[in-house]
Amino acid sequence: MNETIKIPQATAKRLPLYYRFLKNLHSSGKQRVSSAELSDAVKVDSATIRRDFSYFGALGKKGYGYNVNYLLGFFRKTLDQDELTKVALIGVGNLGTAFLNYNFLKNNNTKIEVAFDVDPDKVGTKIGDVPIHSLDDLEAYLNNDNVTVAILTVPASVAQPITDRLVKTNVKGILNFTPARLNVPRSIRVHHIDLAVELQSLIYFLKNYPGTDFSEEEAEGAEK
Repeated sequence: MNETIKIPQATAKRLPLYYRFLKNLHSSGKQRVSSAELSDAVKVDSATIRRDFSYFGALGKKGYGYNVNYLLGFFRKTLDQDELTKVALIGVGNLGTAFLNYNFLKNNNTKIEVAFDVDPDKVGTKIGDVPIHSLDDLEAYLNNDNVTVAILTVPASVAQPITDRLVKTNVKGILNFTPARLNVPRSIRVHHIDLAVELQSLIYFLKNYPGTDFSEEEAEGAEK
Protein backbone atom coordinates (compact mmCIF):
# COMPACT_ATOMS: atom_id res chain seq x y z
CA MET A 1 0.00 0.00 0.00
CA ASN A 2 1.12 3.55 -0.69
CA GLU A 3 3.02 4.55 2.44
CA THR A 4 2.40 8.26 1.81
CA ILE A 5 -1.24 7.78 2.77
CA LYS A 6 -1.69 7.31 6.51
CA ILE A 7 -5.12 5.92 7.33
CA PRO A 8 -6.64 4.07 10.32
CA GLN A 9 -5.98 0.34 10.35
CA ALA A 10 -9.72 -0.42 10.43
CA THR A 11 -10.10 1.51 7.16
CA ALA A 12 -7.11 -0.26 5.62
CA LYS A 13 -8.71 -3.64 6.37
CA ARG A 14 -11.85 -2.63 4.47
CA LEU A 15 -10.09 -1.47 1.30
CA PRO A 16 -9.74 -4.96 -0.24
CA LEU A 17 -13.46 -5.49 0.42
CA TYR A 18 -14.33 -2.33 -1.50
CA TYR A 19 -11.94 -3.27 -4.29
CA ARG A 20 -13.50 -6.72 -4.75
CA PHE A 21 -17.00 -5.26 -5.05
CA LEU A 22 -15.84 -2.56 -7.46
CA LYS A 23 -14.29 -5.21 -9.68
CA ASN A 24 -17.65 -7.00 -9.80
CA LEU A 25 -19.43 -3.74 -10.63
CA HIS A 26 -16.95 -3.00 -13.41
CA SER A 27 -17.42 -6.48 -14.87
CA SER A 28 -21.20 -5.95 -14.94
CA GLY A 29 -20.80 -2.68 -16.84
CA LYS A 30 -21.99 -0.37 -14.04
CA GLN A 31 -20.42 3.08 -14.29
CA ARG A 32 -21.32 4.73 -11.02
CA VAL A 33 -22.30 3.67 -7.52
CA SER A 34 -23.62 5.43 -4.43
CA SER A 35 -22.36 4.94 -0.89
CA ALA A 36 -25.78 3.41 -0.08
CA GLU A 37 -25.32 0.78 -2.81
CA LEU A 38 -21.81 0.06 -1.57
CA SER A 39 -23.19 -0.22 1.95
CA ASP A 40 -25.79 -2.82 0.95
CA ALA A 41 -23.19 -4.87 -0.91
CA VAL A 42 -20.28 -4.93 1.54
CA LYS A 43 -22.34 -4.64 4.76
CA VAL A 44 -20.58 -1.52 5.97
CA ASP A 45 -22.70 1.51 6.90
CA SER A 46 -22.73 4.45 4.47
CA ALA A 47 -21.22 6.87 6.96
CA THR A 48 -18.23 4.58 7.47
CA ILE A 49 -17.74 4.22 3.71
CA ARG A 50 -17.83 7.98 3.20
CA ARG A 51 -15.39 8.44 6.07
CA ASP A 52 -13.07 5.76 4.68
CA PHE A 53 -13.10 7.35 1.23
CA SER A 54 -12.58 10.84 2.68
CA TYR A 55 -9.06 9.88 3.76
CA PHE A 56 -8.15 9.76 0.07
CA GLY A 57 -9.65 13.11 -0.91
CA ALA A 58 -12.65 13.86 -3.14
CA LEU A 59 -13.41 10.47 -4.71
CA GLY A 60 -17.06 11.23 -5.47
CA LYS A 61 -19.58 14.01 -6.01
CA LYS A 62 -22.67 14.72 -3.92
CA GLY A 63 -25.79 13.66 -5.80
CA TYR A 64 -23.75 11.72 -8.34
CA GLY A 65 -22.03 9.06 -6.31
CA TYR A 66 -18.73 7.46 -7.22
CA ASN A 67 -17.30 6.73 -10.65
CA VAL A 68 -16.66 2.98 -10.68
CA ASN A 69 -13.77 3.09 -13.17
CA TYR A 70 -12.04 5.87 -11.26
CA LEU A 71 -12.45 4.14 -7.89
CA LEU A 72 -11.27 0.84 -9.32
CA GLY A 73 -8.13 2.41 -10.74
CA PHE A 74 -7.51 4.37 -7.55
CA PHE A 75 -7.80 1.38 -5.23
CA ARG A 76 -5.82 -0.84 -7.62
CA LYS A 77 -2.94 1.60 -7.31
CA THR A 78 -3.43 2.10 -3.56
CA LEU A 79 -3.46 -1.65 -2.92
CA ASP A 80 -0.56 -2.32 -5.33
CA GLN A 81 -2.75 -4.59 -7.42
CA ASP A 82 -0.41 -4.25 -10.41
CA GLU A 83 2.51 -5.69 -8.44
CA LEU A 84 2.70 -9.42 -7.71
CA THR A 85 3.26 -10.37 -4.07
CA LYS A 86 4.87 -13.76 -3.68
CA VAL A 87 3.82 -15.83 -0.68
CA ALA A 88 5.34 -18.85 1.06
CA LEU A 89 3.21 -21.38 2.92
CA ILE A 90 4.71 -23.32 5.81
CA GLY A 91 2.87 -26.46 6.88
CA VAL A 92 1.13 -28.57 4.24
CA GLY A 93 -1.53 -30.20 6.41
CA ASN A 94 -5.27 -30.09 5.74
CA LEU A 95 -5.53 -26.29 5.99
CA GLY A 96 -2.29 -25.71 4.13
CA THR A 97 -3.38 -28.03 1.32
CA ALA A 98 -6.65 -26.12 1.01
CA PHE A 99 -4.71 -22.87 0.61
CA LEU A 100 -2.49 -24.38 -2.07
CA ASN A 101 -5.48 -25.62 -4.06
CA TYR A 102 -7.20 -22.23 -3.77
CA ASN A 103 -4.07 -20.07 -4.13
CA PHE A 104 -6.01 -16.79 -4.20
CA LEU A 105 -7.21 -17.42 -7.74
CA LYS A 106 -9.35 -14.25 -7.74
CA ASN A 107 -6.43 -12.06 -6.63
CA ASN A 108 -4.12 -11.46 -9.56
CA ASN A 109 -1.58 -9.74 -7.32
CA THR A 110 -1.12 -12.53 -4.75
CA LYS A 111 0.32 -15.99 -5.37
CA ILE A 112 1.64 -18.77 -3.16
CA GLU A 113 4.97 -19.40 -4.83
CA VAL A 114 6.39 -22.13 -2.62
CA ALA A 115 5.48 -24.37 0.31
CA PHE A 116 7.52 -26.08 3.02
CA ASP A 117 6.89 -29.18 5.12
CA VAL A 118 8.76 -31.82 7.15
CA ASP A 119 6.92 -34.83 5.71
CA PRO A 120 9.29 -36.66 3.30
CA ASP A 121 6.27 -37.99 1.39
CA LYS A 122 5.23 -34.41 0.55
CA VAL A 123 8.65 -32.90 -0.10
CA GLY A 124 9.45 -32.89 -3.81
CA THR A 125 5.79 -33.02 -4.85
CA LYS A 126 3.42 -30.28 -6.00
CA ILE A 127 -0.08 -29.24 -4.98
CA GLY A 128 -1.88 -26.90 -7.33
CA ASP A 129 1.40 -26.33 -9.21
CA VAL A 130 3.09 -25.13 -6.00
CA PRO A 131 6.34 -27.02 -5.25
CA ILE A 132 6.81 -28.35 -1.72
CA HIS A 133 10.32 -28.10 -0.29
CA SER A 134 11.85 -29.44 2.89
CA LEU A 135 11.61 -27.13 5.88
CA ASP A 136 15.39 -27.53 6.12
CA ASP A 137 15.66 -25.41 2.96
CA LEU A 138 13.55 -22.54 4.30
CA GLU A 139 16.30 -19.92 4.70
CA ALA A 140 18.18 -20.93 1.55
CA TYR A 141 15.09 -20.53 -0.62
CA LEU A 142 13.52 -17.45 0.96
CA ASN A 143 16.80 -15.54 1.06
CA ASN A 144 17.26 -16.04 -2.67
CA ASP A 145 13.73 -15.30 -3.83
CA ASN A 146 11.51 -12.25 -3.53
CA VAL A 147 8.97 -13.80 -1.14
CA THR A 148 7.79 -11.17 1.34
CA VAL A 149 4.78 -12.85 2.97
CA ALA A 150 4.44 -16.18 4.77
CA ILE A 151 1.36 -18.14 5.81
CA LEU A 152 1.81 -20.28 8.92
CA THR A 153 -0.35 -23.42 9.04
CA VAL A 154 1.79 -25.47 11.40
CA PRO A 155 1.28 -26.90 14.91
CA ALA A 156 1.32 -24.14 17.54
CA SER A 157 4.29 -25.75 19.29
CA VAL A 158 6.61 -25.01 16.38
CA ALA A 159 5.15 -21.68 15.26
CA GLN A 160 7.62 -19.51 17.20
CA PRO A 161 10.78 -21.42 16.20
CA ILE A 162 9.73 -21.25 12.54
CA THR A 163 8.92 -17.56 12.92
CA ASP A 164 12.40 -16.96 14.36
CA ARG A 165 13.77 -18.47 11.15
CA LEU A 166 11.44 -16.42 8.92
CA VAL A 167 12.64 -13.22 10.59
CA LYS A 168 16.10 -13.89 9.16
CA THR A 169 14.76 -14.02 5.58
CA ASN A 170 13.16 -11.47 3.24
CA VAL A 171 9.71 -12.07 4.75
CA LYS A 172 8.10 -8.90 6.10
CA GLY A 173 4.57 -10.13 6.85
CA ILE A 174 3.18 -13.29 8.47
CA LEU A 175 -0.40 -14.56 8.36
CA ASN A 176 -0.57 -16.77 11.43
CA PHE A 177 -3.27 -19.46 11.48
CA THR A 178 -1.95 -21.05 14.69
CA PRO A 179 -3.17 -20.26 18.24
CA ALA A 180 0.37 -19.17 19.17
CA ARG A 181 1.01 -15.47 19.73
CA LEU A 182 4.25 -14.76 17.92
CA ASN A 183 7.12 -12.58 19.08
CA VAL A 184 8.67 -10.65 16.19
CA PRO A 185 10.75 -7.50 15.76
CA ARG A 186 8.95 -4.27 14.91
CA SER A 187 10.00 -4.61 11.28
CA ILE A 188 7.73 -7.68 10.86
CA ARG A 189 3.93 -7.43 10.61
CA VAL A 190 1.86 -10.34 11.96
CA HIS A 191 -1.87 -10.89 11.49
CA HIS A 192 -3.31 -13.58 13.77
CA ILE A 193 -6.27 -15.61 12.55
CA ASP A 194 -7.39 -18.11 15.20
CA LEU A 195 -10.39 -19.90 13.73
CA ALA A 196 -11.39 -21.47 17.05
CA VAL A 197 -11.40 -18.07 18.80
CA GLU A 198 -13.40 -16.49 15.97
CA LEU A 199 -15.98 -19.28 16.19
CA GLN A 200 -16.26 -18.93 19.98
CA SER A 201 -16.66 -15.17 19.58
CA LEU A 202 -19.43 -15.66 17.02
CA ILE A 203 -21.28 -18.09 19.31
CA TYR A 204 -20.93 -15.66 22.24
CA PHE A 205 -22.49 -12.81 20.25
CA LEU A 206 -25.30 -15.05 19.00
CA LYS A 207 -26.19 -15.98 22.58
CA ASN A 208 -25.74 -12.61 24.23
CA TYR A 209 -26.79 -10.18 21.50
CA PRO A 210 -29.68 -11.94 19.74
CA GLY A 211 -31.25 -9.89 16.97
CA THR A 212 -28.74 -7.06 17.35
CA ASP A 213 -27.80 -5.40 14.06
CA PHE A 214 -24.24 -4.58 15.03
CA SER A 215 -21.63 -5.58 12.47
CA GLU A 216 -17.93 -6.10 13.11
CA GLU A 217 -17.18 -2.94 11.13
CA GLU A 218 -19.54 -0.91 13.31
CA ALA A 219 -17.94 -2.40 16.41
CA GLU A 220 -14.53 -1.26 15.18
CA GLY A 221 -15.92 2.21 14.60
CA ALA A 222 -17.35 2.30 18.13
CA GLU A 223 -13.98 1.30 19.59
CA LYS A 224 -12.32 4.19 17.79
